[in-house]
Amino acid sequence: MSRRKPRTLDARERALWAEVVKSAAPIRKAAPVVAEEPQLPKMVTPLKKPAEQIGHFRIGEKAGAATGLVAPDRQPHLRMDKRTFAQLKRGKSTPEARIDLHGMTVADAHSALIAFLLRAQSEGLRLVLVITGKGRGDDGPIPERRGILRRQVPHWLELPPLSQAVLQVVEAHQRHGGSGAFYVYLRRR
Repeated sequence: MSRRKPRTLDARERALWAEVVKSAAPIRKAAPVVAEEPQLPKMVTPLKKPAEQIGHFRIGEKAGAATGLVAPDRQPHLRMDKRTFAQLKRGKSTPEARIDLHGMTVADAHSALIAFLLRAQSEGLRLVLVITGKGRGDDGPIPERRGILRRQVPHWLELPPLSQAVLQVVEAHQRHGGSGAFYVYLRRR
């Protein structure tokens, strides 16, 4: 790679620059501005929150009482027949239809899922299988949650228009895809 020779100023440009330099004034250093702390009105006193006491904890023990956070994979309350639910969990029920969302973008998968479930409900189907896949994760030093579709599908099923069609969502039995698929039990029309 060749280097270019730096450009030099011609006589006219040097004269113009000399005029600019003559008219320039040095910048005076201004005193630094110190921000004042905002003063609270005298009648308002800041609230002091009591420090939460954290009990003794050893590595390997289970945490104590719930902290108000909800586990992302927790199962919602049972809204279907217990016997049917038990058969479903054991993999004894056979899905009447299935959709495979592998390889779809999030937007395509969402629209395909809505169309599939509403059509299945209108046809009178009760149990369908939604295959999301487990997702790919890189084996880097920082662990990442895997499977965007696997995480998004349960949320989509809780939102309209699917929330009116879906009665129960359960992770599929190993013979139907295991953690990479969901059974969706539909309401009667």
